[in-house]
Amino acid sequence: MAAASENTRETINRLKQDILRMQGFTPPDGGGARRIGLGPVEEAFPHAAFPPFGVHEFICRCWEESAATSGFMGGLLAELMGDAGVCLWISTSRILFPPSLSTFGVQPDRVVFVEVARELDVLWAAEEALKCNGLSAVVAELQDMDFAQSRRLQLAVEKSRVTGLMLRSSPRIVGATACAARWRIAPLPSLPEAGLPGVGFPRWEVELLKVRNGNPGCWQLGWAEGRFVPIGWPLRKTAPSRMKKIS
Repeated sequence: MAAASENTRETINRLKQDILRMQGFTPPDGGGARRIGLGPVEEAFPHAAFPPFGVHEFICRCWEESAATSGFMGGLLAELMGDAGVCLWISTSRILFPPSLSTFGVQPDRVVFVEVARELDVLWAAEEALKCNGLSAVVAELQDMDFAQSRRLQLAVEKSRVTGLMLRSSPRIVGATACAARWRIAPLPSLPEAGLPGVGFPRWEVELLKVRNGNPGCWQLGWAEGRFVPIGWPLRKTAPSRMKKIS
């Protein structure tokens, strides 16, 4: 009986791991999970690592949050694209100023901007783009997305292993979706650096509203020295490599 019970537990654990892998949550030992420098935010995800092979939904309630979310996405893209990746940014009316991506280490010429006439076309283009494994990430600006539409995007990601970032500005309905996580990014006032002119580095309030198989929470992050930095943590005197995690 004990042996049978142990075999059952092993089978269940193996099935759980298989489901997580299909959903984009790869165990660190599998070589697919990666820490991208989000510090304590990443602890909220399964295996304490950002799931790159999934669809992430960003809810914005006003234009200020939409602008802050675009900047936060710039930091994510810097990690996801590395030095040679390509991103597709799809919208009906782009809110992003492309040269601003260079603030986060992303060269604008490696981001292909696509503008379409209707929001329905945004979803179609995003689904087709997410099927292309030659891309590092796909960003789509849209207002509404239902469960069936999000499921189609997630299924495309599970095959191509491309990251999907859905920027939803002022959604009319925030219902259930098949996305790996639902985020809300709010701007925080920047603080000027001692002895330096101008404004300080970008700062955000980062909230994970929903995390599949994870733990929602709220944190404050900034961007400095080419990386995400939890507010209140000391900065290193020398900039670390991009993929080095915050310990």
